[in-house]
Amino acid sequence: MEILNLSLPAANRFATDYMAGSPVLQSFFHYNYKDGASYEKRLAELGKRSFYRQEIAGHIERFMARYPTSEKVAKSIEKLKKPDSAVIIGGQQAGLLTGPLYSVHKVISIIKLAEQKEKELGVPVVPVFWIAGEDHDYQEVNHVYVLKDNKPEKWVYPEKVLDKKMVTDIPLNREACLSWVTSIFETFGETHHTNQLLDFAGRIISTSETFVDFFASIIMELFKDHGLLIVDSGNRDLRRLESEFFIKQINSFDRITRSVFAQQEKTEAAGYRKTIEINGDTANLFYYDETHQERILLHADPETGLFFGKNGEVQFTKEELLRIAEEYPERLSNNVVTRPLMQEWIFPTLAFIGGPGEIAYWSELQLVFENVGICMPPLVPRLNITILDRSIETDLSELGLDLKTAIASGTGQNELKYIESLKDRELEEYFQTAKEQLISQYQLIRSKTEQVDKGLLPLLAKNEAMLLKQIEFMEGKIDESVCRKHDHILNKFNRVENALRPAGSPQERIWNPFYYLNTYGLHFISDLLSLHYEFDGTHKVIKL
Repeated sequence: MEILNLSLPAANRFATDYMAGSPVLQSFFHYNYKDGASYEKRLAELGKRSFYRQEIAGHIERFMARYPTSEKVAKSIEKLKKPDSAVIIGGQQAGLLTGPLYSVHKVISIIKLAEQKEKELGVPVVPVFWIAGEDHDYQEVNHVYVLKDNKPEKWVYPEKVLDKKMVTDIPLNREACLSWVTSIFETFGETHHTNQLLDFAGRIISTSETFVDFFASIIMELFKDHGLLIVDSGNRDLRRLESEFFIKQINSFDRITRSVFAQQEKTEAAGYRKTIEINGDTANLFYYDETHQERILLHADPETGLFFGKNGEVQFTKEELLRIAEEYPERLSNNVVTRPLMQEWIFPTLAFIGGPGEIAYWSELQLVFENVGICMPPLVPRLNITILDRSIETDLSELGLDLKTAIASGTGQNELKYIESLKDRELEEYFQTAKEQLISQYQLIRSKTEQVDKGLLPLLAKNEAMLLKQIEFMEGKIDESVCRKHDHILNKFNRVENALRPAGSPQERIWNPFYYLNTYGLHFISDLLSLHYEFDGTHKVIKL
């Protein structure tokens, strides 16, 4: 394996400019992630704050007891208990089979940055992955993409979830899941790793009760030897530790919302569209109706002081909501605004690993953090990685394609140019002349038909259109025949497109890690982790 660093734009303009070091965007954050001194300053800030290290470490130890573990995991838990410890943290939803590649890229980013900062700063730095189990967007986690008929096809998990359950509460039908996963593996093609991989997946499915279990078990099996710790934001025990922070949020919800709007004015004035969509009456908390297993976003009425669901599902006075936060905090959960706050209250965060979308929306939270008296951590863009197989590299070379262009925009334009180059221009002119002559003759026929019977004009127009369509049909058939003679070249364009820019999206947003595990084996993840990565904003192409 080797790494090639490329300068490529991020998924959105904000993240691209952020990684380029825009001074205007840097003013929306408290630390510059590229400045090594920022991490020393951050440690000093953390030293002035208090954290429930023993309690959160104890919770993580209990939560992780059911998942694959190692001595390094135990050491990470002990590190977290130390008074000078810090964490590198990032999170993602609990996708099936881990979801797209970028979930694994984020875990790798967390682990590698923690290793680097521990060496640089001389303090315990623990990698922590935050599973967004409190999220209820089932459509985001219920599918994977497979290659079918030479194009990406979405395969959805066979069971539907119609209500707004948190992902942590969605049960896993083991039999249906195993059948679904087996059919997915069949699309990969059999290798000498396939049976081991099926055993691996089957073993994890057999012990998983929920989507989060399935996700967490795979992640820990792949990363346990690197000291990764995980938490589930939807876990009821964790939210009992969050009780006092829910109380803080309830007491300052209106100031938090006003802070978001004020910060959005700054980002919009700088020429960027806002990414957080909230209303002025949003309380920035969800209430979890345990009877119906449904998450309800709370709003607040400043005149009555009541908190309520917009459809009237629930209603609380402020005193009632504060009592829920104190006695039943498991019934509350965070929204996009307050989740980062909760994370920073609980963990001594040295740096947060974020994707392009997260970078944009965190920029709208600066005043929110200041409002509650803390700073945002350094926001480090996660590693953007493209896996480049040797055979695809060969195809690129033979087609004369630029790797950077293929990753950024695919091969479509080059393929069209190649197809155009195959066409017989003389034959094209013949067809064009035939169509023009047909149209010309039918104009003469039309003028005569008007004299004979105007009622036949619609039929005449239909007849003309049919003849033109037949000429175009024949023209298309000849083009297809020419292309078939060059299928071996066109297939290379297709292979490159599917490998590097499938369905017009980055590789990491479409393909699942298990395709690569099937090709290279379960040790593939450890091989990726053995490489040295610079968090410099460049795109990492890993050549195999």
